Amino acid sequence: MQDSTDRGAVSPELLGDEGRYEESLRPQKLEEMIGQSRLRENLAVFVEAAQSRGDALDHVLFHGPPGLGKTSLARIVASELGAQFRATSGPVIERPGDLAALLSNLEAGDVLFIDEIHRLSPSIEEILYPAMEDFYLDLLIGEGPSARSVRLDLPRFTLVGATTRAGLLTSPLRDRFGWTARLEYYPVKDLVRIVQRSGGLLGVEIEEEAAAEVAARSRGTPRITNRLLRRVRDFAAVDPAARNRITLELARHALGRLDVDEAGLDSLDRALMSTLLEKFDGGPVGLDTLAAAIAEDRGTIEDVVEPYLIYEGFLVRTPRGRAVTARARDHFGIPARGGAGSSGQGTLI
Repeated sequence: MQDSTDRGAVSPELLGDEGRYEESLRPQKLEEMIGQSRLRENLAVFVEAAQSRGDALDHVLFHGPPGLGKTSLARIVASELGAQFRATSGPVIERPGDLAALLSNLEAGDVLFIDEIHRLSPSIEEILYPAMEDFYLDLLIGEGPSARSVRLDLPRFTLVGATTRAGLLTSPLRDRFGWTARLEYYPVKDLVRIVQRSGGLLGVEIEEEAAAEVAARSRGTPRITNRLLRRVRDFAAVDPAARNRITLELARHALGRLDVDEAGLDSLDRALMSTLLEKFDGGPVGLDTLAAAIAEDRGTIEDVVEPYLIYEGFLVRTPRGRAVTARARDHFGIPARGGAGSSGQGTLI
């Protein structure tokens, strides 16, 4: 079984020590960030309004697929506000005391970032509600009959939450955010600009056609764009003829070696689609059956593989299971057995 963290080049998750590379490529200001234009424009207004009032920015929730820049945006919020940035994640906060320690150490205007906020336990959320809404903590001191409640006032701070699973957030928590924004997959033209910007920061020269090739295979995700660029740069570094310059020919060669095709699909994507097309004639087929057929965890298929395939129009979810689309048949060159109308799925096949 292939774990989602082993997808290599096109995994949207942070891999290994990738964080230190991402840190060097992150934009520091809104004006440096590429893409998500509507979100950036709105955020600029809210930041400026908060500063003009001399108040903390309302709590913000960013949600969307991994690798699109939620953490970068949280850091940018702190930078634009001139505030300190404190970061943690939902799974790390195991006890109420952990959260209380974090909140009690905040200063006025600080930005507290909680990644994977949907993974906070109910007991932690109960403490967070009054902290977000009224800026105080209710702490229970002692045990048994001698226990007493102590109220601790907090400075006005901004909580920035990030999640890839907005549907798992409880309504009381979600309702306490002043603004909720979804990050969308990036169009190729924005990813080309990211390749060019990152190439400059990495000190590598890249032709415009090569930048477009890397961008087109990046699954609409800046994290994957930068990862592919670093790997292609490695090929350019060891090729004497390249002289540290990335050409279209070199980019295609490197991406082929990385097993990333023209649509950004990797071996796991192709295994899923080929199984659907060849074993089940395009579906529909249930998720558990499909997972067993490719020896993969259903959670990996549902959370990691499917979102991009659905976004790109290769796959659809139906009441009876997963089914391929006409675009998938064209991409893989596998027509339906017995004609387009044989499975009763119409345009799905």
